[in-house]
Amino acid sequence: ASRQRGVPGDDEINWRDPALSTRAVREYLEALDEEALGEALPKRLSVTDPLSRWTAAPGGPAFFAYSTNYLIDVEHGVIMDVEPTPAHRTAEVESTKTMIERVEEQFDIKPDRLIGDTAYGTAPMLAWMVNEKDIEPHVPVWDKTERKNESLSISDFQWSEEAQEYRCPTGHALRSEWRAFKNQRSHVTKADTIIFRS
Repeated sequence: ASRQRGVPGDDEINWRDPALSTRAVREYLEALDEEALGEALPKRLSVTDPLSRWTAAPGGPAFFAYSTNYLIDVEHGVIMDVEPTPAHRTAEVESTKTMIERVEEQFDIKPDRLIGDTAYGTAPMLAWMVNEKDIEPHVPVWDKTERKNESLSISDFQWSEEAQEYRCPTGHALRSEWRAFKNQRSHVTKADTIIFRS
C-alpha cells in the first residue's frame, strides 16, 4: 500500500466510491467485524489497502505493512502454518490461535509447548494456551505492574484490609463497590478479576 494514499484513521471515507472498490477494500470491509482488528483506531488508513497497518516498527519513516506469522515445529525445523496479518501486535498474537487450530484440524497435530515473545504473555493468551488448549507456554509474562512512564505503578497504591479498598498516592479510594446492594455481589468478572474504581 502506498504511503501517499493514506488518510488519518478517524477521517470519514466513502467506501462505496467505485474508485475505492478494490479487492483489498472489500476484504477490509468483510473483516471489520473481526474483534482483533476492531480494537484500536489506526493512526492512518490506506485507501488502497485498508487491512495494511501504518507502522514504523523497523525504525525510519512509517509505512503501510503486513506481518507474516509462522507456526514452526522447532524440534524438526518445519513451518507448520503461515498467517499474514496487519502489522499490529493484537492481530499477530490472535493469528497464533488461528494457526494452531487450523493445524490441529487439518493434521491432528497440537503443540505441547509454545515459544513466543512478551506479546504472547498477556493474561488472555496465557489462559487460552493453558486452560483451553493445554499448551505449556514458554513466553515471558507481560508485566505492567511497574511503569516506566509517568503513570502510576501498582506499588504506588496502598491496600486497606479493613476498608477493602486501595488508596492512590493522592489519597483517593479505589473500591470494587461504592454503594450497598440489596443482594450481595462477588464483583468477580468473567476474566476472574475484580475491578476497582475511584
